Parts: sequence; structure tokens; C-alpha cells
Amino acid sequence: MLLEELQSRSDNKCELCLSANDLDIYEVPPVETPTVDNSIYVCSVCKGQLEKTEQIDPEHWKVLSDTMWSSYLPVQVTAWRMLSRLRQEAWAANNLDILYLDEDTLAWAKKTGDHEADATVAFHQDSNGTRLFEGDTVVLVKTLDVKGSSLSAKLGTVVKNIRLVPDNTEQIEGKIEGQTIVILTKYLRKG
Repeated sequence: MLLEELQSRSDNKCELCLSANDLDIYEVPPVETPTVDNSIYVCSVCKGQLEKTEQIDPEHWKVLSDTMWSSYLPVQVTAWRMLSRLRQEAWAANNLDILYLDEDTLAWAKKTGDHEADATVAFHQDSNGTRLFEGDTVVLVKTLDVKGSSLSAKLGTVVKNIRLVPDNTEQIEGKIEGQTIVILTKYLRKG
């Protein structure tokens, strides 16, 4: 039902960038129960950047100059949040200056704190700058002494099925000789 309503409302296009490819529902936070009044229909590129699983591409968002004028509040809120994250770009700052949201809509837009963040997204990266994901296999590029243990993790040690440490992109967790340890990402490379 929700999907059909959003497809109809959006004419089967992303409500933010107008793409017709790989579309899905995006619930505009905070959401308890998804409805047509708090969800939008977006492409995978927009969704990845909104959810901060991908770096923001400012060029992709220039279409907000047109779509920010949507009559649907969740589209307006999402456009305002993205323009706020891109405020270092002159075109985004200009659009932000002219986009009017009533008091309640602006309060909704500010609830997540996204407007205080910038456009960069930090990811876990190895010593070569390659992005790391949950479950990856990595190789140590330096011999490491494990604090509080007699364990020494040798150069070239393979660590399988890593876990990313939430809220710290410089650390991962992995098992070496059956012991779970925290390893700094600067001392490993993706295997």
C-alpha cells in the first residue's frame, strides 16, 4: 500500500533527483510507523548518501534546486537536510537561503541533527585507503604487541571476519589465536 502510494505520488521517479532507476522507500527520520507523510521514494544513489553509507557527491544533488519545491513535507525536509550538509557549496547555500519551511516542518528537519554535519562521511579504511566492511579479511602490515597479553600479532597475520568498531573508524575487532582484539586500521590492509 505505502509503496503503491509513493510510486503514484512520484510518478515512479526518485522524489529528490528524478532518476527512474533502482527505487526504494526512504523513511525520513525519526519514524515510528512508515506512512506516506513521513516517507519518500528515492533511488539507490540518493538513499546511500542520505543514510551515510556512501560519500556525498555534490553534483548529484544540484537537482534539489528544482525538487526542493515539492509540495510534500518529507521531500522538503530531506532536501533541507541535504542542502544543510552541502552548505559549503555556493549553490546549496543559496538554495538553503530561499527554501522556506514552516515552524513545525523546520523542527522536524532539525530533529536528526543532520543540518549540523558537513558533507563528508567517515568510513573504516585500511592503510592503503581501501574501504573496509563487516566480515572482510585483512592482513597485518606491522607486528603488534597486544596490550594486557603475551600475544604478539606478527606481520602478515591474516584476520578473518572482522567487525567494524562503531563510532571509531580507526579501529576494527578481529580474532588472532582465538582472542578478540582491537586493531588500528592503519596497521592492516584488506586481504
